Amino acid sequence: MRHSMRLAWLTTRVPEHRLRMRGATALGVSLACLALAVPAHAAPAPNSPRPGAPGAGDPLFPGAGNGGYDVRNYDLSLDVTPGSYDYTGTMKVSAVATHGLTSFNLDTDGHTIDRVTVDGRPAGFRVTEGPGGGGEDGESTTGQELTITPKKPLRDHRAFQVTVDYHGNGKGDRTGPNGWWYVSDGGFASAVQTTRADTIAPVNDTPSDKATWNFHLTAPRGWTPGANGERTGKRPVGDGSKVTWDYELKSPMATELMGISVGRQTELRAKGPHGLALRHLVPSDQVELYRPIVEKTGEQISWMEKQLDAAYPFDVYGMQILKDGYTAAMENQTLSLFGPGWFRDADKNEEYTTTMVHELTHQWFGDSVTPSDWQQAWLNEGPAVYYAARWADEKGYESMEEKMRAAYSELDDVRRTDGPPGRPTELGGFNIYDGAAVVLYALGQETGRHTFDRIMGSWVKRYAHGNASSADFIENAVRVSGDSSLEGFLTHWLYDTENPPMPGHPDWT
Repeated sequence: MRHSMRLAWLTTRVPEHRLRMRGATALGVSLACLALAVPAHAAPAPNSPRPGAPGAGDPLFPGAGNGGYDVRNYDLSLDVTPGSYDYTGTMKVSAVATHGLTSFNLDTDGHTIDRVTVDGRPAGFRVTEGPGGGGEDGESTTGQELTITPKKPLRDHRAFQVTVDYHGNGKGDRTGPNGWWYVSDGGFASAVQTTRADTIAPVNDTPSDKATWNFHLTAPRGWTPGANGERTGKRPVGDGSKVTWDYELKSPMATELMGISVGRQTELRAKGPHGLALRHLVPSDQVELYRPIVEKTGEQISWMEKQLDAAYPFDVYGMQILKDGYTAAMENQTLSLFGPGWFRDADKNEEYTTTMVHELTHQWFGDSVTPSDWQQAWLNEGPAVYYAARWADEKGYESMEEKMRAAYSELDDVRRTDGPPGRPTELGGFNIYDGAAVVLYALGQETGRHTFDRIMGSWVKRYAHGNASSADFIENAVRVSGDSSLEGFLTHWLYDTENPPMPGHPDWT
């Protein structure tokens, strides 16, 4: 991700209180005798049904996500009217209870909830404002909570399906930041990182609960919907004035990587390395402008596979370039999203390819291997900056050593103001981007390039399609290198409030 927004978060702590009681021995004996005479109230059984937690416990986003269940699949049907951005939707969430549930929550924001069923039976529901995180814009950054009460409690380990029918408007009021991005032709695209997926549909909006996805996107004939994964078909609706496009994502994906759109866009298809399916979405009136740009993707995938000695982790990849309305770049899983500004000078040089490599790198780091919580986002952004810098160095666009030296100097102060790379106080900062790339550069300087490449390649293979933590990264580095000193080395680089000395560069300050 390349974003300019920084989000600050506050975490409240509830003190624990202990109550001490003293009593005479005689009183203790009397109470013991009384206990024999009066039946005691049995403590609740450990697996007794109870409400699911309204948050997943993320250190930076305590109100995001929910507890009590594990999502296995999302099946989203969304009918969008371009221009007005009115929509109707149905989200089917297939999940397994992780403890007995009397009720459970989904994250939502800005939708009117029409109906909720659990396993086909009507369920009670209510929408409340979620706990505020205190973003820099003063908004509540965790949206709303949709609390669902099934007719009967759900047993521990039981598989169930909740279906939510809802409607709304893409430009309607939200309590948190909106994940809808509007194109001047009336279309839209989603960019929902970090906690904006709930503005598109009710979800469990935490990176720790990944699931497979199916999308069924309906739009007027002549408009092209896009989504993560492979298109599996399209079919007319009603009188044929609308068409539904179906997509399937077979690999698990975190909600923050959902990338859907409806636009005046054209799909370009090709084959990448070892027959990998490539599909891109570009503005229909700018196909010839963007065709030579998206055609560079195959070369970049081959380059990344060589760096990691690891195959691209999904069945399909592509770029989506918007005509306007969006200025950033986002690593939506299998379909990276780009604003047009990155390619403004494409006729003069190819330095824009560093941004393409940045988002491509995320397909391994962040999309396939996803951090277990947001405080460990350096595991996403550090590799993306690092490999984009390696690419730029090889192409002669920018010296990697000079880039890392400048970043090393800046990181020292940032550690104290915004937190070290492994423990940021908020997201979007220098510490988890260039600062985290400095950590990886230091690791490479310490181990040598060959061992460093083995560590990184092992990481994306060992934890593919799952979640992992900073502790896992450190353990993997020690295991692959056979060097136990890397545990302390990486701990200092990730968590110290001052820069450790840079190996091989004693003159860097």
